[in-house]
Amino acid sequence: MSASITSGPVPTSTIIIPSKKESLFLKLMSEQISSIIQGINIVSAFLPQEIDSNTAKILMTKVMEMIRNDR
Repeated sequence: MSASITSGPVPTSTIIIPSKKESLFLKLMSEQISSIIQGINIVSAFLPQEIDSNTAKILMTKVMEMIRNDR
């Protein structure tokens, strides 16, 4: 579980509950969301196995589309 806040040009992140896998992916996701919404967010995901870079890219793209469309 990762949390990020954006109150300036660069988001600040912290890991709330360390992940056994994909902690970098969750941190990047949290920072991207925080930058888009210019606020605070918490990102959590259950990933039973490592995800490849193509899957991570697709997930990131889909989530960012959902957030941009919701604004």
